[in-house]
Amino acid sequence: MKTPFSHPFFRFKLSKSTPLQSSIKTISSQNPIFNAKFSDPTMLVFSANSSSFSRVNTHFSNSLKPPKLTPKTQSFPQIRTFCINKTDPKSELSASKDIPVVSTFSPPIQSSQPIDAGSSMRKPISLWPGMYHSPVTNALWEARSSMYEKGADDKQDLQSELVAKTPSKSRTSIAYNFSSDYILREQYRNPWDEMRMGKLLEDLDALAGTIAYKHCRNDDGATRPILLVTASVDKMVLKKPIRVDFDLKISGAVTWVGRSSMEIQVEVIQSSQDSPNPCDSIALVANFTFVARDSKTGKSAPINQILPETEHEKLLWKEAEERNKMRRQKRAEQKKGLDNRDEDRLNALLAEGRVFCDMPALADRDSILIRDTCHENSLMCQPQQRNIHGRIFGGFLMRKASELAFANAYAFAGAAPCFMEVDHVDFFKPVDVGNFLRLKSCVLYTELENPTKPLINVEVVAHVTRPELRTSEVSNKFYFTFTIRPEAMKEGLRIRNVVPATEEEARRVLERMDAESSP
Repeated sequence: MKTPFSHPFFRFKLSKSTPLQSSIKTISSQNPIFNAKFSDPTMLVFSANSSSFSRVNTHFSNSLKPPKLTPKTQSFPQIRTFCINKTDPKSELSASKDIPVVSTFSPPIQSSQPIDAGSSMRKPISLWPGMYHSPVTNALWEARSSMYEKGADDKQDLQSELVAKTPSKSRTSIAYNFSSDYILREQYRNPWDEMRMGKLLEDLDALAGTIAYKHCRNDDGATRPILLVTASVDKMVLKKPIRVDFDLKISGAVTWVGRSSMEIQVEVIQSSQDSPNPCDSIALVANFTFVARDSKTGKSAPINQILPETEHEKLLWKEAEERNKMRRQKRAEQKKGLDNRDEDRLNALLAEGRVFCDMPALADRDSILIRDTCHENSLMCQPQQRNIHGRIFGGFLMRKASELAFANAYAFAGAAPCFMEVDHVDFFKPVDVGNFLRLKSCVLYTELENPTKPLINVEVVAHVTRPELRTSEVSNKFYFTFTIRPEAMKEGLRIRNVVPATEEEARRVLERMDAESSP
C-alpha cells in the first residue's frame, strides 16, 4: 500500500516491521480500540486492543482495493440498555443494574464503550443458552444466567426452605425505545411497517420465564436446582394496534402460585399522544403458566408461595384462581364425547364438504376445503435455539408458529392480514436440540358475518419427529386469528368460506368454535 489508510475516526500510520517479517505492514491507530496490519497488501485484519473486545476480522477481495471507511458505511457494536423498573424499595434488581442489550450495527457517530463480543461464550454451557435470540431475549438470558451462576458457585447456600414472596419481588419491565433507536426498530418491523407479532410473542415468553426464575430464588440470589418450563399460555387478545415507531414497554409479575405451578401476567403498554389515559395504553395482556420440575427426577417440585399486598395484587390473584379452575373444568369436558346436538352440528359442517368430494363441479365457488389451505414448514432444531435447560426455547416455537400462520393467512386472503389474537396454547411435549420439527398450518374456518372485518382462524400444529425411532408426536397446538385491512375490503376483496371434508376436521372446527365462544 503506497498511501496511508485514513478515516475520519481513525488515523493510521504505516510502520516497518522486523527484517524477518518485512512483508508485513502494521497500522496503528490513535484510537485505542483497534490495531490493524497487512499480512497481504489486499487483506486487512483488525484486532482489538481492549480486553473487552474479542476479535474483528475484515477481509477484502484480492481484486478490490480496501474501501474507504465513511460514517455512512462503517458501524460498530453498541450497547442498548433495557431498564428494569424498580417498583419496590426492596426490589432485588435496582435501576443501576440495567440489562444491557447489544445492537449488532450502529452508526459510528454515536459513541459507545466497547463490548465483549465473546462474553457469553465464557459462561458455563449448562447455564448459558443459545445465541439465536432477539436483543430482548439475549438480555433476559443474561440476567437469568447470572441468577444461576451465583447458586452454582456456592452450592452450600442453595435455597432449602420455601418462602412467601410478594409480586413486587418478581416484577420486571423492559422498555423498547423504538422512537429513538432505529436499529432496534428495524428488527421488529415487518414489510408493512407494522410490529412483527411473532418476535413480540417470543419476548413475552422470555420475560415470563425470567420472572418465574426471580420468584423461585431467595434473597441472596441462590436457587434450588429445579426446571421451570412453559406449560400453557392463555388467550391473548390485541386491544389496540401496536405501532413500531412508538416507544413500547412490556411488564409483568407473578400473580398466582400453586404447589408447583405459577401464573405470570405480562402487559404490553404503548402510550400515544392521542390517549394520555394509562388505561388506554395497554395493548395486550398475556397470562403464562409455568410448572416446576425437579432437575434430577423430573417430578413436580414445590415453589415459593405468593403473598399479595395491594388490593390490585389481591384482585389479580382471585382472577388467576378462577382461570385455574376453568382450565381444570375444560380439561374434564374435553374427555366427554359429543352429545346429540354436537352430532347435528357436525353433519351440518360436513354437508358442503361432501359436495366438494362427491360433486366438485356443483360445489360452492365461494368456499374451499380445509385441506386446500394447508402450508407447512420443516426445520432442524439447532443448538443456538436452546434455552437454559438445553431444550428449544418456547418463545422460539411461538414465533415460528406465528410467522407460518401469518404467511398462511396472507396466501389465503390475497392481502396482508392483521393480527387479532392467539388462543390458548398448550405445550404437550418438550422439543430437544436435534429434533426434526414440522409445523403444519391450515385455515380452520372463517367468520364472515361482518363483511368489513372478516376473521380468519388459522391452526398450527407442531410435530416432533425422530426418524431414527420412526416416531412423530404433537408438541404444540397454536390457534391464531387474523383480519384484513378495511382498505383491502373496500377494493372488492372477498374472503372464502372454509369447509371440512372429513369428520376429524369437522370435530376440530367445532372444538375451536366452542373455545372461541367460551368466556
